[in-house]
Amino acid sequence: MMEQALFWIEKLNLQPHPEGGWFKEIYRSSEIYQKKYLPERYSSDRNISTSIYYLLEKNDKSNFHRIQSDELWHFYTGNSAIEILFIIEGKIQKKLLGPDFNKEQRFQILIPQNTWFAAHLVNKSGYALIGCTVSPGFDFDDFELGQRDNLLKLFPDLEKEILLFSE
Repeated sequence: MMEQALFWIEKLNLQPHPEGGWFKEIYRSSEIYQKKYLPERYSSDRNISTSIYYLLEKNDKSNFHRIQSDELWHFYTGNSAIEILFIIEGKIQKKLLGPDFNKEQRFQILIPQNTWFAAHLVNKSGYALIGCTVSPGFDFDDFELGQRDNLLKLFPDLEKEILLFSE
């Protein structure tokens, strides 16, 4: 099955992502929201929307991180669902992104703005190709990768999950 993951990595020209896995930006709106019309949390103008391909394989994971915009994940193909872990009010909530509605999986999952979240494959010998759409558009100024020590101070009851999804 890994030749299928390699096929998509090569075919889509995916590159290593700083939070784990593989990605490529495929859309960045040419239209801009000016900073004066955006909420105060944004430091400058933002594209209206952006979109990437994102692939996880085997033991790849997306460590805890958050961004300042809503992010919508879309399942495209693969032989594994992705479990997304959210930290909501100091507790872990989980959702499954995948094609099997009988197993509580969904084709799309929303990650609300400023929500700490992480993700991994359910089937560690599999892969999943997904898309992520962000609005207002993604900017690395809005990205915060969770630092293990800081997350443990904020959420001491979530030590197990934080140790698995942070460095």
